[in-house]
Amino acid sequence: MERDLIHWILDELQNGGTDSSRHIIRFKTQEDYLNCLRLMGELMPSLECPPFLQPLPAIQGFSCFLRPPQGRNPYSERISIEEDSKQAFVHAYPSSSLRSRTTAKFRLDEQLVPWGVRQIKAPSAWARSTGHRIKIAVIDTGIDYLHPDLQRNVAGGVNVIYRHLPPRDDNGHGTHISGTIAASSTRKGIVGVSPNASLYAVKAFDHNGTAFISDIIFGIEWCIRNKIDIINMSFGMKNYSKALEDTIHKAYEAGVIVVASSGNDGRTGRIDYPARFTTTIAVGATTRNKKIARFSNRGKSIDIYAPGDKVYSSWLNGKYNELSGTSMATSHVSGVIAMMMALRGKMPHRTVKELLKQSSSTIQRKRSTSSVTGELNALQAVRSVLS
Repeated sequence: MERDLIHWILDELQNGGTDSSRHIIRFKTQEDYLNCLRLMGELMPSLECPPFLQPLPAIQGFSCFLRPPQGRNPYSERISIEEDSKQAFVHAYPSSSLRSRTTAKFRLDEQLVPWGVRQIKAPSAWARSTGHRIKIAVIDTGIDYLHPDLQRNVAGGVNVIYRHLPPRDDNGHGTHISGTIAASSTRKGIVGVSPNASLYAVKAFDHNGTAFISDIIFGIEWCIRNKIDIINMSFGMKNYSKALEDTIHKAYEAGVIVVASSGNDGRTGRIDYPARFTTTIAVGATTRNKKIARFSNRGKSIDIYAPGDKVYSSWLNGKYNELSGTSMATSHVSGVIAMMMALRGKMPHRTVKELLKQSSSTIQRKRSTSSVTGELNALQAVRSVLS
C-alpha cells in the first residue's frame, strides 16, 4: 500500500506537463510522511529527470508540481492536496508601484529618528530597553545587509527562493521594514525602534514582492528551528490556506510571536491573511495626526495600530525611501515587542497582545466606538512589562 501511494505521487509529479502547477501535498500521519520521504529517496536517483520537491516537515508535507487534482486523488483518506499559488504580496501602499518608487528626496547629513519611531515614544524608552539580543526574523524580500544602518544588526538568514545565494534584498521592501525595526546608525543615518535587536533575513518574496505559500511556510519552519523570538510578516493574501495557518500555529506553540499586517484596502471588519489568524498580532496603520490611515484595513480584528503613512526608512544600496502601508506599521510593532522581551524574556502570545493593547494611546476617530484598540506606545509598553 505504501509503495502504491508513492508510485501514484511520482506518476503525478512526472506526468504533469505544461498543465502542472505548484501544490502542497500533506500526509494525515507522520508515519506516512516519513515513509514517503524514505521511499522517495530510494526511487528518485533512478529517475531520468527528478521532479521538484520541497519538504515541509512542520506540516508533514512537501511542495511539488502537479496536474490540477480535479477529483483524481484516490488516497484522500491519507493525503490532502492544496494549491501552492503565488498569492502572497507585500503590504506597501500602493504595492503595485513599489518598484517604481523613487529613493529619498533628501540626504541625511546627521542622525535622524523617523517620525513614527518618535510618535510611539520609543526614544523615551531606550534608557530601559533597546531590544538587546532579541532575534527578529523578517520574512520578506530579503535585507540589504551591507546598508550602513543595518550591517551591525543583521545576524543571519536564509534565501528560500535560491538556497545557494545569500538573502540579499532585490526589491527594497524588506530593507525598509528592517530599518524601522532595528536600524542603528552612528553619526548619520536613521535609528529604528529597537536598535540593538538582531535581524534575520528570510527571503521568501521575489523582486516583485510576491511569494509562494510553501516558501513562506519553509521560512517559518527555519525560524522555529533557529529559535527566533519574533517573526515580522509585512505581507498578506486574500485566500485562506490551511497549510499556512497550521504552520503559524506551530510557531505559536513554539513560543514565537508572529506580527502581521492587516492589508491596505481601507476595509472595515475584514483583514488579510495571515493577520486574520488568531495566532498572530494583527496591525493597522495610523498617520502623523494619530488617525487611522485611509488605506488601512480596520475593525475589531485589529489588535494594535502603529505609524504607517509616509514612513522614512532604509533602502537598497545604502539609500533611503518613504513608503506607506500596514507593512510599515507592523515593523514598529515588532520593534516594540523586542524591547519588551529584552526586559522580561519570552512571553506568551496572549500576554504580549494584552500588554500592547493596555499600554496603547488613544486614536482620533470620526465617531465614538467601544473598541479599545489604540496606537502603539513603546514607553507605556516597556513600563507595563517592568511593573
